[in-house]
Amino acid sequence: MEYVFRVMLTDEAVDFLSSMPAQARDKMNGNISRAAKGERNTEIFKKLQNSEIWEFRAEHRKISYRLFSFWDSDEETLVIATHGIVKKTQKTPSKEIAKAEAIRKKYFNNKQI
Repeated sequence: MEYVFRVMLTDEAVDFLSSMPAQARDKMNGNISRAAKGERNTEIFKKLQNSEIWEFRAEHRKISYRLFSFWDSDEETLVIATHGIVKKTQKTPSKEIAKAEAIRKKYFNNKQI
């Protein structure tokens, strides 16, 4: 099956994935692949409210993992994963969304140079 978009990971996103238990990491990677192939399912890839930030989602042993990301469709359809967290509460921490937004802003500012 062809991919709808390509996923690029920042070093911090790679470090987060590496820190996850193997089964949780496999589940996250599977969900990233499913979303990239066009599966529309908010259980695995969801846009956060009032933001340009999306999150890849995975649950493993009742632990919620989130990998924050954003879209870049200028030259090709690309999703850049910024960083991840182990989600401990119902609400996504606003400081994590702000961090992803800051990385997004820096990315696009650097791209225009």
